[in-house]
Amino acid sequence: MGTGPHRRDSFLIINKLRLSTYLYAVEGIASHMTKEHIGAARKRIRGAQPTHKKVEATDKSRSPQQPQPRRPDHTGPPRRATEHSQPRHEGGAGQHSPSARPARSRRPQRMPAHRAQAPRLTPRIAGQTLPIKNCLRVIPLGGMEEVGRNMTVLEYADNVLIIDMGLQFPEEDMPGIDYIIPNVDYLKGKEQNIVGAIITHAHYDHIGAIPHLIPKLGNPPIFGTDLTIAIIKKRQEEYKDVSSELNLNQITKDSVINLGIFKIEFFGVSHNIPGAVGVAVHTPEGIVIHTGDFKIDERSGIAGVTELDKLARWGKQNPLLLMSDSTNSRETGKQLSEVDVSTELDVIVLNAKGRLIFGTFASLLGRLNEIIQIAAKHQKKLIVEGRSMKINIEIARELGYITVPKGVIIPVEEMNQYPRNEIMILATGAQGEDRAVLMRIANHEHPYIEAEKGDTFVFSSSVIPGNERTVQRLVDKLYREGVEVINYRMMDIHAGGHAKQEDLRKLIEVVKPRFLMPIEGNHSFLCIHGKLAKSMGLTDEQIIIGDNGQIVECSNGVCHKTKERAASEYVFVDGLGVGDVGDVVLRDRQMMAKDGMFVVIATFDSHTRKVRGNPDIISRGFIYMRESKELLMEVRRLVRRIVESSAGEGGRGDINWVYIKDNIREEVGMFLYKKTHRHPMVLPVVIEI
Repeated sequence: MGTGPHRRDSFLIINKLRLSTYLYAVEGIASHMTKEHIGAARKRIRGAQPTHKKVEATDKSRSPQQPQPRRPDHTGPPRRATEHSQPRHEGGAGQHSPSARPARSRRPQRMPAHRAQAPRLTPRIAGQTLPIKNCLRVIPLGGMEEVGRNMTVLEYADNVLIIDMGLQFPEEDMPGIDYIIPNVDYLKGKEQNIVGAIITHAHYDHIGAIPHLIPKLGNPPIFGTDLTIAIIKKRQEEYKDVSSELNLNQITKDSVINLGIFKIEFFGVSHNIPGAVGVAVHTPEGIVIHTGDFKIDERSGIAGVTELDKLARWGKQNPLLLMSDSTNSRETGKQLSEVDVSTELDVIVLNAKGRLIFGTFASLLGRLNEIIQIAAKHQKKLIVEGRSMKINIEIARELGYITVPKGVIIPVEEMNQYPRNEIMILATGAQGEDRAVLMRIANHEHPYIEAEKGDTFVFSSSVIPGNERTVQRLVDKLYREGVEVINYRMMDIHAGGHAKQEDLRKLIEVVKPRFLMPIEGNHSFLCIHGKLAKSMGLTDEQIIIGDNGQIVECSNGVCHKTKERAASEYVFVDGLGVGDVGDVVLRDRQMMAKDGMFVVIATFDSHTRKVRGNPDIISRGFIYMRESKELLMEVRRLVRRIVESSAGEGGRGDINWVYIKDNIREEVGMFLYKKTHRHPMVLPVVIEI
């Protein structure tokens, strides 16, 4: 078509023809429209100018530095982001100066305002042609049926905004799986519509899927606070061979950015990692407030402060939807303040007679800082053990979230140079992870640290649901070593990072949403949160209890669940494989883990139609072969008979190897069950010579 103005005019002509054709089709089916209405619409489109205003052309730019053509709620002129609120661009493809062309700016220009509401069709997606809906669609792709895998999509027309991209740790019946990430099939074909991804904080259940999903989503810009961006960048180094360079943009809790049709503001929240924020998204249908993970701690700023004043201001604007954290909705009362935790930890250190070993999460940076300050106060020497904990402390130290007095932290190799009662150790593994520091100490596998009588182990963290058994096993091992163990049930040494019922109640009172959508928790957690809201006067119609993939639509001030669902099945990550382990493979692993496997190897002479020698047998996780010789001889005779009878006699006719292997698998499986009442996975191998 050529380049420059000629190419632009050609595209314009083609687009006019397409729109004219579409209007003629509308004439034939919209019998309720008058000829005057149709003619007026034609004139508006045919009279459109061939060029767009600059602000409209960059309306959906990847860069937040471009002003928007209008405020999303249509209540006034666009609000430009002030200089202090502009996101900082951190490296990668997204690094540019204010005057440079923003990354990925070669996007199709937005329709002028007078055509923005015209009905049109999207490209074909998965074999279907679907109309773009001018309503707000809320699609939770994860985090609605579990603790973890948090990811929410907000969609209005051809604008897509993502909030969080987290992972979920595997359950006990998922052998070999490293973690689970959200399914993003819904966004296939919409990559160019994604205006950005907001990350509320740096916990892995909110950032863990980024290396795997960003390349599939067209590398949209990512927005987060300084610590969040730093941890994302550090983790990305581990995936540089399988992922793409990230477009990272730094914001603060006071930033205001415009992404496509959405205007986005932030508010600080109290959580157990610094730099956590919630999000207020201004949409054409109203304000959507997404809390991320939060609690309300009005007595301490150790874990951050939830900015209730901002929430109250938005509450006066009749917000449309509140999406609120439900992780601790089962717990009554208020969340414990970090001040109380710090006081209890100080008492423990003061009264300790021997060595102190603290087990906690590597991401509890506020807690880690308090322990460091307590160690300095009592003139203790502190050892940090655990790769992730060392990395996080160093990042937080560089950004000013943690202060380490000189001489407090020492290498583990120097531990024996000091009396035992002067030593404190910060360690990972409070959830009983097999290869983490605490379990290696309990198993006598750590090269420098051994549990000894007189030591005190302090578990300054709660137990994640599903980890109760592994934590109990770790505690039992430590008690066998004669040590003291203190956990959060004995003393107030841990404050969770999620709001309890009174905090959730206060948030609803402050925000006064028209609709509430509980998020981040198992289905029962969401229901309990919903019951709490109902006790405060919200009706069943105002409370939306959804599932992963359940699409919610909001229009004309009303939100409701639709019958439409986005794909939300588990996507398993196993090593470098992403999504290649499905239900069939997982069932095979579960079967092998439960009953083991039984491999039968037979050598078959195709000329004589006989099995040569005795079939070889390999058993793993089923029987101990040295003690089951009689059973194995019976299986060998059975396999010989099955192969020779299935192959036929006299060397005539083709051999159906699939049929033979199926017979071996079925008959040997039945025989083994009859003898042992177990169902091992039977794997037949027939070698033809």
